[in-house]
Amino acid sequence: MGVLDKSVSVLRALEAGPLTLAELVAATGLPRPTAHRLAVALEVHGLVRRDEDGRFVLGLRLVALGGAASEGLSLVEAARPALATLRDETGESAQLYVRDGEARVCVASLESPHGLRTIVRVGARLPLDRGSAGRVLSVEPLALTQGWAQSVGEREAGVASVSAPVVDNKGRVRAAVGVSGPIERTTRSPGRRYGPAVVRAATAVQSALSSTGTGSR
Repeated sequence: MGVLDKSVSVLRALEAGPLTLAELVAATGLPRPTAHRLAVALEVHGLVRRDEDGRFVLGLRLVALGGAASEGLSLVEAARPALATLRDETGESAQLYVRDGEARVCVASLESPHGLRTIVRVGARLPLDRGSAGRVLSVEPLALTQGWAQSVGEREAGVASVSAPVVDNKGRVRAAVGVSGPIERTTRSPGRRYGPAVVRAATAVQSALSSTGTGSR
């Protein structure tokens, strides 16, 4: 953590503009050898670069990282109204997942108003091989003949879910919208009960993304 903190202090110092090594030492309070070592290490990863005068400046890799972070925020913001409508229409908890390697990550979650409800925390990493959202993120959209996938007690005993894909303008799955709740309310055929509502929510997210110009990324 000490190295990470010091590296971040270098990046923050460079927010003000290009700095020579001496200026970087003064701005961060780091020993000269440490400041140089960290700046060079960050340069290797594209987070820092040198300008034509040899001064340290922020690297172009940060542009790509910022764009990826911005896109993620756009997705969540675009999804919130649809998730709220889905939660209110079904009475169950609504979530938005994205794929991260061989896992899925919850990036938005609205809880059911019922005392007995499914709770998935934002940031939770869950498996792709269990649960309807994992299935949606793992297959081609055309493989979902009804437009949605369901699961009953796969990831957690007593819980059922239904999910549908959010597809971009190129036909790629960007995210999965879903509802989940106790089987005693969802029944063991949750798709029959909630499938159309989940598909409508996913379509609404797609429309919102298209209107903001992020639907083709």
